[in-house]
Amino acid sequence: MAVFVGAVVQGSVGFGMGLVAAPVLTLLDPSLMPGAIQVTNMTLPLFTLAVEWRRVDWRGLGFAVLGRLPGSVIGAAIVVYISIHHLGIFVGAMVLVAVILTARAVSLPRNGFTITSAGFVSGITGTATGIGGPPIALVYQTAKGPEIRATLAMFFFLSAAQSLVILALVGHLPARALGAGAVLVLPMIAGFLVSGPLRRYLDGGKVRIAVLVVAAVSAVVLVGQSLAGA
Repeated sequence: MAVFVGAVVQGSVGFGMGLVAAPVLTLLDPSLMPGAIQVTNMTLPLFTLAVEWRRVDWRGLGFAVLGRLPGSVIGAAIVVYISIHHLGIFVGAMVLVAVILTARAVSLPRNGFTITSAGFVSGITGTATGIGGPPIALVYQTAKGPEIRATLAMFFFLSAAQSLVILALVGHLPARALGAGAVLVLPMIAGFLVSGPLRRYLDGGKVRIAVLVVAAVSAVVLVGQSLAGA
């Protein structure tokens, strides 16, 4: 159910799978994380790209992936050597601050530096916790709905594939996590199919509000998950 709801959110806004599914999976069986959620994170974008691949911002994607590479390495090191709880609290708080500032004032500028920085933070949090969408989404919040979804979809596909490889290399990708992720693809597909009407509704000028709301809720969930596991 968590993956289904997460797929509805991400299918309509462009991100949010980890927001809903990661905390539930962590509570049910921590040994499955973050591998299981990364399987769905890699699969769901393919469905979005099948519909909206022409709207990918390839230049911005290059900057985001450039930042994601070192961020993923740091995220893997956190999984192996450092408690992720303090990281979750810090990142969640920073996302909340960014949401408040951008909601009350001008949006974050979208340039090579901000996109690369967002990709770096997303690499750390995405690899360590399975929640990597808010930093990139905040930078793209003023873009059109199809551009947000398509660009984030390609970024999440490449990011999840990279995270799975890194987690396997550091010995934190058990077969059970891959198996659980494969099973969760079914409710993920169902959620994406349901997201169609909501996607069309948000494209009527409500995408930025939806991005800010999902980013804020994601930050609260990340902080709560970190405090609960501390």
